[in-house]
Amino acid sequence: MAAIEETTLLAEPHHDGSELYVLERPDELGGEAVVRLRTRRGAATQVLLRTGWDGEPTTIAAKVDEETDGETWWSVRFPVMNPVTRYRFLIAGGEAGYAWVNGMGAHPYDVGGADDFVLALGDAPSWHAESVGYQIFPDRFARSGASYDPPADFIRKEWDELPAGRGRTNPLEWFGGDLPGIEQHLDHIASLASFVYLTPFFPAGSTHRYDATSFERVDPLLGGDAALASLAEALHARGLKLLGDLTLNHTGVTHEWFPAERDFYYFDESLPYGYATWLNVKSLPKLNWSSERLHERMQGVIRKWLDAGLDGWRIDVANMVGRFRETDLNHEVARWTRAAANGSLVVAEHGHDFRTDLDGTGWHGVMNYAGFLRPAWWWLRDTTRGDDVFTSAPAPAYDGEEMVAVMRRFRSGVPWQTVLNSWTLLDSHDTPRFRTTVGGDPDLVHAGIGLQMTTPGVPVIYAGDELGLDGAWGEDGRRPMPWSRPDNWDNVTLERYRALSQLRRSTPALARGGMRYVHVSADTIAYVRETREDRLLCQISRVPGEIAYPFSTLDPLYESPNVSLWRIS
Repeated sequence: MAAIEETTLLAEPHHDGSELYVLERPDELGGEAVVRLRTRRGAATQVLLRTGWDGEPTTIAAKVDEETDGETWWSVRFPVMNPVTRYRFLIAGGEAGYAWVNGMGAHPYDVGGADDFVLALGDAPSWHAESVGYQIFPDRFARSGASYDPPADFIRKEWDELPAGRGRTNPLEWFGGDLPGIEQHLDHIASLASFVYLTPFFPAGSTHRYDATSFERVDPLLGGDAALASLAEALHARGLKLLGDLTLNHTGVTHEWFPAERDFYYFDESLPYGYATWLNVKSLPKLNWSSERLHERMQGVIRKWLDAGLDGWRIDVANMVGRFRETDLNHEVARWTRAAANGSLVVAEHGHDFRTDLDGTGWHGVMNYAGFLRPAWWWLRDTTRGDDVFTSAPAPAYDGEEMVAVMRRFRSGVPWQTVLNSWTLLDSHDTPRFRTTVGGDPDLVHAGIGLQMTTPGVPVIYAGDELGLDGAWGEDGRRPMPWSRPDNWDNVTLERYRALSQLRRSTPALARGGMRYVHVSADTIAYVRETREDRLLCQISRVPGEIAYPFSTLDPLYESPNVSLWRIS
């Protein structure tokens, strides 16, 4: 225990948005917040809070809240006059001399506000932060045995075939998975997760279904409306939740709104196709959120399916929604969507720096590609696989210090509740499989799972990862689940997923706790996750058996060569 407390990293001043550091957060404007800063005893003789309202900064003196032999806790109360309040601490006197403390740590010089701590009113549904998710691409998960009649241009595939490759026909490959097939495997899902996220279930011109032809019904090829209602009921009976996938940025070109509802889209004869599209794809016309009637119709869509059993939505390419040339309504649409969801979850797809779009008033969280997936990959990946996740840009090889610096950067400048409600992904239906990215190395796969399940955020498993599926790019990773070939399953990985998911779902410190790093080196990182009642030490290593400190005096929760968790008394 002494070795933990005496590390240099734990001696640094610390604040995050968890319950240890934010004692009071008001529900309405005009209320007061109480926040605390943790310092080494003697580090400062004075602490001030820099905050403000209506764009004008102010400083407020903090007072000593409690002291131990080694630590001082400083607290400060301040009014919350705006929906989003930014703040940081100033340490003066004592050993520190002069330092600003923000989300990136302590700085002996003045800093800008981009990495300030952020307090926002409201929160996501409480169940979400305590969950582990399971992403399903319906066409490739399971066939129920029902008979369907696909469109003539769909390419029928045998279940054990691989997707053909990269090409124009990929979206037309039909493997025949359906919603009743998912319902037949709920025992498996429940052993891993507490909610299911389905990629789109609307009828569409492709089996990917991001080119919806209607938002009013479930694709008959998936079993129709009755199949969704049955799946939602079966999941809820087990205490599991269900999320849908909605494209607020575009529809399919054969959607019933296009072109009849002309004000819903951007028609412009100067454009190549006469209308704006998603990334110049002719079949995906872009929605125009300047239209009030679009708001009315889409609100009906959002509410219809929540009333039908969904517990929330993942919003496709949310970073592009409401943005076209000189128009930028993204923040307005995010807030509108959250209000339309009326207390249900809204998580945004966002492939790069999400921080300016995630202020706590709109999306509850994001798919955390920038702040988790990329740094985790680039610490653990097979270095012969050098491309970025979505582009052909060269990718770096990180050591542990570089990975931690990136993760800290993307936890800075956004509210803590959005960090807790963002998805920690190792991969998704749009990326290569994580297993392939690390060259199939089981130790690196294990390290990735441990990192995913213990880092702040909601872990979401892409169906098939737990069985050892490979995939060198997005479509290659969308291989059907090998239900009939259990001899090909990676049962060691499956049990690791189950064990770590169960710990994540049952441990308050992993769901909502703050985070302080204990040790960061090239190959091993260790950190404390803590609430008022629960305190865990987590260690992840990309080198099996490397131990940062002798933790034999602690209570082990999970011990392995790459991933270890201990409860701290």
